[in-house]
Amino acid sequence: MNIVIGSDHRGVEIKRRLLAFLRSMGHEVLDIGTEGAESVDYPDFAYEVAKRVGTGEMQRGLLICGTGIGMSMAANKVRGVRAAACQDVLTAEMSRRHNDANVLCLSADLVGEDQMTQMIKIWLDTQFEGGRHARRIEKIAKIEAEQCKPE
Repeated sequence: MNIVIGSDHRGVEIKRRLLAFLRSMGHEVLDIGTEGAESVDYPDFAYEVAKRVGTGEMQRGLLICGTGIGMSMAANKVRGVRAAACQDVLTAEMSRRHNDANVLCLSADLVGEDQMTQMIKIWLDTQFEGGRHARRIEKIAKIEAEQCKPE
């Protein structure tokens, strides 16, 4: 699977370790930054990841910031992106199974590395169930299309 990953300054250290973890699983990973501990604005990195997933250039995206919430909010502004801020294995799994999430947003401050790697593995391995959930995803896409129409 091809995966794009990004973080702000709060997530840069764990992102480096997750890159190695993802590559050891055989995934192609594109790191779009940040590279240092100097304060940066998370929406910039959320957008870089989200636009690659939203256009289909990359299959999945991972974003890491202090809580995962800000990254999720910013990434969800991009058409075709369903970003989920998850805090545990169950929410990561359900974000795929029921919501077909294509971007996983993680907390560098609230989730430990072992739990984070478990969440990522399950999130990457879990298939979307479709069925009634597909109907709901289609409704989200309709809302998105309506909001993006030129006036």
